[in-house]
Amino acid sequence: MNKNELVDAVASVANLKKADATKAVDAVFDSITHSLKKGDEVRLVGFGTFTVSKRAASEGRNPRTGQKISIPASKQPKFKAGKGLKDAVN
Repeated sequence: MNKNELVDAVASVANLKKADATKAVDAVFDSITHSLKKGDEVRLVGFGTFTVSKRAASEGRNPRTGQKISIPASKQPKFKAGKGLKDAVN
C-alpha cells in the first residue's frame, strides 16, 4: 500500500472526501515527524511506538575501491510494533 492507497482507504472508511482524507493523513505524518525531530517518542497504544535512536560515527569501506571512509554520526527513526498490530498480523 502506498500513500495514495492509504488516503483512498481512509476516505472510504471514514466517509470523507479524498481531499479531507489527504489532509488528515498528511497531518498525522507531519505530527509524528515533528515529535521525532524534537526527540520525543510517539506511542500509539495497540499499534506501535516510533522512536529516534542515535547511531555513532564509524569507519567503513568503499566496496568498489576498498578505501576506508568515515561514516558520520546520525539519528535513525525506529518503529516497534505493538501487541495489537502483531496479533492482527499473526
